Amino acid sequence: MAIILIAEDEKNMQDIIAEYMKRGGHSCITADDGIDAVAILKNNPVDLAILDIMMPHLDGFTVCKIAREMYDLPIIFLTAKEGEDDKLKGYDIGADDYVTKPFSPKVLLAKVNALLRRSSLENTREALTVGNLTLVPASHSVTAAGDNIDLTHKEFELLRFFMQNKNQVFSREQLLNRIWGYDFEGSTRTVDTHIKTLRQKLGSEGRYIVTLIRSGYKFEV
Repeated sequence: MAIILIAEDEKNMQDIIAEYMKRGGHSCITADDGIDAVAILKNNPVDLAILDIMMPHLDGFTVCKIAREMYDLPIIFLTAKEGEDDKLKGYDIGADDYVTKPFSPKVLLAKVNALLRRSSLENTREALTVGNLTLVPASHSVTAAGDNIDLTHKEFELLRFFMQNKNQVFSREQLLNRIWGYDFEGSTRTVDTHIKTLRQKLGSEGRYIVTLIRSGYKFEV
């Protein structure tokens, strides 16, 4: 399951895209304009963004530029134009794919899944290392100062998320949404409990996970 930002000012189109993304097993966050899209990107972990180019306040090109300064996530542009210049501009500022209106929602979902698979493969090729702490996604293994650490699936996903997003502050709600999913009905205490156990298992390397009063957590390097 991925968390997908859908930035589209046409409500009917927004609903159709969200419906098909949910059918594909993904969670969606919707934005009605470019300013909303940027706010969502700043305050929520997002795995992929679908951006309409012609949006109020900030267009898709501007949102894409801002997104590229914050995250390395797949971005698909929606456009009513078929001009080559617009597509070249989009690719130049960081778009991964283009969909021209009108389009098949099934095709859009297929493009989304393909980009997510590619992004996942790229993420799993490289081990993540900070100090004496090493996480290898491909083998689902973690070592701290040379010792193997036995983590549960959620503890592993929490640690990987932190190591991929060093020095960024995440609220308990954001971590809950990213690791457990938007449909999770438990409380934010779940996050605190898992982080406490994760720190204990990591020993001295658990110092990287810092608690920020009233803000949440960050992996401070």
